[in-house]
Amino acid sequence: MTKGTQLYEGKAKKVYATEDPEVCIVSYKDDATAFNGLKKGTIHGKGAINNKLTNYLMKRLEAEAGIPTHYINELSETDTEVKKVKIIPLEVIVRNVIAGSLSKRLGAPEGTALKCPVLEFCYKNDELGDPMVNDYHILAMGWATAEELETVKDYALRINSYLLKFFKGIGIDLIDFKLEFGKTSDGTMVLADEISPDTCRFWDSETHEKLDKDRFRRDLGDVEGAYKEMLKRVFGEGR
Repeated sequence: MTKGTQLYEGKAKKVYATEDPEVCIVSYKDDATAFNGLKKGTIHGKGAINNKLTNYLMKRLEAEAGIPTHYINELSETDTEVKKVKIIPLEVIVRNVIAGSLSKRLGAPEGTALKCPVLEFCYKNDELGDPMVNDYHILAMGWATAEELETVKDYALRINSYLLKFFKGIGIDLIDFKLEFGKTSDGTMVLADEISPDTCRFWDSETHEKLDKDRFRRDLGDVEGAYKEMLKRVFGEGR
């Protein structure tokens, strides 16, 4: 497959058409943003790390948890073939531990364990600040049908269950994360976007050190080191 016309450029990735109308190429960037683009920077090597982690985790989710994904084939350090999908305009957020905006909303300290996973939905719209929405908004606006929404919820909770165990096994607590889903041309709902330190909060199980983009958001330093550490943990290169 070769890159054709650029179809889209987001904060962390570019998407290109290919000679196959059902296949796109996703190209990961080192660009970093936070607070809906208000803070911008570069995390050197981030694109390659996020590409490798995402593809590995999607392959495992498909093979071991039965979650259909958009992944087809890794082409290079930063480029991957994926199924062309129509993205559902929702960010699906799964929370296991209170952190970030939830801490502010509930007035509870970061690190407080939740009694069960929390699912949240945000409407994907940068101009509006990705506002939180509920099932009624989603159905009323026609962003997804009731059946599609139930599928998204089921997949999100199954993904969470699998990833919690996977990351715990390498000394990482999965605090919360964002997912996106899309539909292929035949209407199949699949996991799309990425699973990486850009989209997940990862804390070391023992030290609670943050190993994700919060190091960039909060100016904690050694951002590249955190991403490299996640790559080492996932691919079994020691701690």
